[in-house]
Amino acid sequence: MLKRIVMKPAPDFRLPDQSGTIRSLKDYAGKWLVLYFYPEDDTPGCTIEACAFRDDYPALQARGLSVVGVSRDSVESHQQFAEKHHLNFPILADESRTVHEAYGAWGKKKTLGVEYVGATRKTFLINPQGQIAKEYPKVTPMGHSAQIMKDFTKLAGPEGSKPEA
Repeated sequence: MLKRIVMKPAPDFRLPDQSGTIRSLKDYAGKWLVLYFYPEDDTPGCTIEACAFRDDYPALQARGLSVVGVSRDSVESHQQFAEKHHLNFPILADESRTVHEAYGAWGKKKTLGVEYVGATRKTFLINPQGQIAKEYPKVTPMGHSAQIMKDFTKLAGPEGSKPEA
């Protein structure tokens, strides 16, 4: 049985991606969406996570899943990060942290015993009706993309929601 099935409306967002294109939750209406929050472009864990999504993106897309990353970095930082690592999905710039706060991806963190407030690594699997079907409150970058595919199979069935040909 899957834990953390939420089934509440996903907060809307309207943010620029790495090319400056404004993206919103409405763009993904009727589709499954993986919305993942990460602390900072080009850091080790964030790069591992982004590159895993990049590598798994064709398989995720074939099952009907879209992927969108979100961090507080600027559009310019995202553009460099996406180009350097050949990312094939949008990453959104939430410099004001409004979307982070709406999704609870901003809060207390602890590194080497020092407590501070910042962006947390969190992921949400949003169903075609715009509801949070699963929340991943504490993400380990290595293997996260594969875990999402496994959970998606349990939620949507082995065929998922393949796009119409």
